[in-house]
Amino acid sequence: MYIRRVPFDHPDAVKLNDQVQAEYAVRYGDDGDATPMAAADFRPPNGTYLIAYDEHGSPVASGGWRAQDANDEGNLDGDAEVKRMYVVDQMRGRGLAGRILAALEEDARQAGRVRMVLETGTKQPEAIALYTSSGYEPCAKFGYYRFYETSRCYAKRL
Repeated sequence: MYIRRVPFDHPDAVKLNDQVQAEYAVRYGDDGDATPMAAADFRPPNGTYLIAYDEHGSPVASGGWRAQDANDEGNLDGDAEVKRMYVVDQMRGRGLAGRILAALEEDARQAGRVRMVLETGTKQPEAIALYTSSGYEPCAKFGYYRFYETSRCYAKRL
């Protein structure tokens, strides 16, 4: 396995994003995550997007962070928001999500961000388990889904 930084609009990123969106649609019965995002959100130094590749060069996991500062959606100055954490079905349970998350945290820390935040949902118990086992704690709701009952928000000081 190797992890590579790519643009959010890279073909492999688009492929994995389509897959995670399809999974969200099945789990929540909708069209996937409607949070507005742009490729520019993940350009250093204000963010990054990572993909893990297997030994054959196939993309198998992804995740990114984007800078957020105090806004009317509940973010605070210095936030780094985790987005699009995903591992393909056949590669789950191998620690890839934890590796991606740790790399995102380190990158955000080096970029001067002070808090990593994320929003997930009650129909993603494995995501909640990953975040809580990685030191994330519940925080005030923020972001696009902050008024949804199924939304859960977590934060970790960097």
